[in-house]
This record gives sequence, structure tokens and C-alpha cells, in this order.
Amino acid sequence: MGILNVTPDSFSDGGKHEGCAALEHARRMIAEGAQIIDIGGESTRPGAPEVTAKEEIARTRPVIEALRKEWQGSISIDTSKAAVAAAALEAGADIVNDVSGLTADPEMSPLCARTGCGVVVMHMQGDPRTMQLAPSYGDVVAEVITFFEERISTLASAGIDPECICLDPGIGFGKTVEHNLALLRALPLLSVGGRPVLLGVSRKSFIGKTLGSMDLADRAWPTVAITAWARDAGARIHRVHEVKPNVEALRMTEAIMHGVCS
Repeated sequence: MGILNVTPDSFSDGGKHEGCAALEHARRMIAEGAQIIDIGGESTRPGAPEVTAKEEIARTRPVIEALRKEWQGSISIDTSKAAVAAAALEAGADIVNDVSGLTADPEMSPLCARTGCGVVVMHMQGDPRTMQLAPSYGDVVAEVITFFEERISTLASAGIDPECICLDPGIGFGKTVEHNLALLRALPLLSVGGRPVLLGVSRKSFIGKTLGSMDLADRAWPTVAITAWARDAGARIHRVHEVKPNVEALRMTEAIMHGVCS
């Protein structure tokens, strides 16, 4: 899953991929092996200001429409607003990637049930403006698993086919470095109900804190290392900024795991 932020203030690439540059970047990620393009119009970095649905739609819909005209792969809309998701699905998106786990907007679950779209259920403690102030858990792994169990049950009752759901533990969303590392160690346990796990670690600050560097450039290769390790640990979808090195790491990991296919 290649990340395409069409925002002016995302933590690592804000303002770089607006307008025509967004479509060019999507094309480049597809050429490098991305099978899903995840398009977001509102930054979810800690402390990010809220964006109106109208502004999110204005940022994301034209990119989705243009990409859909030339590519048949999967397009994801990164939003917690049902109005934005509806506009994106109408424009050609296939997946709703909701950092709130479909809890922020009461209209999101009915929309996803009605359209039959793919759904990414992410765990987050708090919201993007408060989540990193003082993250606290008794047992972060157990609490994330309980959240996933509740969400799958609730969303199934709302008419969403569990086969349409994948699960994201929300690395960096209301978690300390130790919480993030604990969840990574527990990846094999997080596939609740047999649903696939999506992992988003790309360029996250916990990498810099672990390595003692706040330079974004120093997070690229550690991301690749985590991607390779996480594939072996059971993650099935990898949300990344740099597609090529992560795809190559996945191919090598799978060659070791299963043998090279001719």
C-alpha cells in the first residue's frame, strides 16, 4: 500500500503531492510495485488541525477520479468522515481506511455496509490532536485485541461482511515506543477472526526514538527491516512511503519462506 498524502501538513511529505504531482507520485509507486494507493486529505500527525469534509473532498476526489481512469488497482481513501468516504467511493475508491476504526462518524458503518467496500479498522487511543499526550494501557496487546473483537462483531451486526475487514494495530496512534514494540512482537496474535493485518510503520517517530535520530531520512531503511520482519510475523498489507525497497524486501522474505517462483 503506497501512501499518497494530498495535504499541506503531513508529518513527512506535506505539500509535496498536490495536484498533478499527486498523480505522478501515484504512477511512480504503482511502477515500483504498489497494489493499493492510499489517498489522504487530512493529516493525522499528533496535534494536526482538523480539516472540513468539504476541504478533504476537494483535495482527494480529483486525484481518485484521475487515477481510476488509468489504473484498475485498488484505491483507498484515508478518512474518518462518511461524507469524504462517500465522495471517494463514488469517484472510484475501493477501500475506506479509517483511523478511528469506524467509531468517529455514525454514518460510516452504514455507508460501508451499503457499498460493500473494503474496510481498514485501525486502533487509536484518543484522537490525532490528543493521542500522544499520555498514552496509557494496562496491557496494550490485550486491549488492541479486545478492540478488534468488538469492532468485528459490531460491524458485522451493522451489515459489513467480515471478509471485507482488515485490522491495523495503529502503530504510533496513542502509543509510546514500548507500546509500539510490544504490538510488533505480538503481530501473530493480532489477526483476530482470521482477518489480515495491515501494518503502518513507515517513517514513524518511534523508529527515530529507538535509534536516537530525529532525521526522517534515517527512518527509511529501518522501515524496510520492519516490513521484512513483519511479513514473516504475519502482516499481509504494508503501508509505506518508499514502495520499491519495501516491495523488494517482501519478495526476498517470501523467497526465503516459500522458495523462488519461476
